[in-house]
Amino acid sequence: MRATFRKRSFAFVAFGMFALLILSLSFAFKVTSSAGAAADPGHQVLPANDGWAAANGGTTGGSAATSANTYTVTTRAQLVQALGGAKSTSTTPRIIYVQGSIYGNQDDSGNTLTCSSYITGGYSLSAYLAAYNPSVWGRTKKPSGTQENARAASESKQAARVEIYVPSNTTIVGIGNNANIIGANLLVKSANNVIIRNLNFQNASDCFPQWDPTDGSSGNWNSAFDNLSIFTNSTHVWVDHNTFSDANQPDSSEPSYFGRIYEQHDGECDITKGADLVTVSWNIFSNHDKTMLIGSSDSLTSDAGKLRVTIHHNEFLNTIEREPRVRFGQVHVYDNYYNETANSQFQYALGVGKSSQIYAQNNYYQVPSGFSAGSILKAFTGTVIYTTGDIVNGKAIDLLAAYNAANTPHLSASVGWTPKYVTTVDATSLVPSLIQGNAGTGHTLTA
Repeated sequence: MRATFRKRSFAFVAFGMFALLILSLSFAFKVTSSAGAAADPGHQVLPANDGWAAANGGTTGGSAATSANTYTVTTRAQLVQALGGAKSTSTTPRIIYVQGSIYGNQDDSGNTLTCSSYITGGYSLSAYLAAYNPSVWGRTKKPSGTQENARAASESKQAARVEIYVPSNTTIVGIGNNANIIGANLLVKSANNVIIRNLNFQNASDCFPQWDPTDGSSGNWNSAFDNLSIFTNSTHVWVDHNTFSDANQPDSSEPSYFGRIYEQHDGECDITKGADLVTVSWNIFSNHDKTMLIGSSDSLTSDAGKLRVTIHHNEFLNTIEREPRVRFGQVHVYDNYYNETANSQFQYALGVGKSSQIYAQNNYYQVPSGFSAGSILKAFTGTVIYTTGDIVNGKAIDLLAAYNAANTPHLSASVGWTPKYVTTVDATSLVPSLIQGNAGTGHTLTA
């Protein structure tokens, strides 16, 4: 019986046929290794000293995969099968090439699933709004009861479709510039040694947001799904040359209920719950609110000593906050381009959370006219951040000094560490052109 996905042999003949196929389909996917020789991106590994993911042995993903564990996938069902199953814990090295679009909201026969496909337990938005209207329910406790139970059950039913788990020793790489993960949440949970590259992540939308009147001063709608989640003690993860967006469903298009936007998206790339040794490089994060959270809770003190993340050469385009927001971690944020000039909703870039130790270096910020440089930083319960070499709207600015001039208590620069795993830090003035010419999907991948 013919398999539902193609195992690819890397014998000489098969490799040549594949190369011809790629050429005939006009995939712009030429790849060069650091030595300049032709290289298959599925077999590339994280270069030495390329951020925290290079520590303690580095990150090789599925580069050791045999031809029997090398796949090209074009559907959700094929992707899940190639990963070893819905919640695979396999450690067998595997390389997965994504061609075309993978849709999370799709059944195993390829049929599209809509929000109504997941409704169970008598849930309806109108009934939910009526039950938990602050004038009825109040603002001092979270929703409970029939409609909240039905919402949670419906959300869980959607999660069973859109959450796709990535096991250890896996490389997932998109072919060309149109490899899309649409409406799905890739989860790297309790996994080691994972590489994810050249994918367009779009619109991981939760059909069933939860209202929480106790979240902040006015309450908030909270959603369940990220585009990419790295969590539960996962280590050695490299996220490179991807593009993240809400696509045709930006939060700005959503209605408001109880005075708050009906938020159907969570993070674009969140790193939480003891994850460690992660490098996030050359990605585009665009048109999103809660962009990147590192550390999920002030109370999760077991995160101390973990959440070591490097974020370099990424573009943050029309994003509102969490670029990133950090708790506990030693996070090196350097040579990133914050392209927020036309974004009137921009709130802050770097969130200083509990026990965070951000080392921010040579970042280039373009912010809306009238937006103060001191507001690029936001202190939550953190007390330290180191900043150096930054440019804001074309001018060299000491961000920490700007923040401290406008806020009390002041933040300290004494983060207690300096980055080790970095080869070259580019001049800040070069950052916009470097990133706009090379970040995101569809570029030549080098390793």
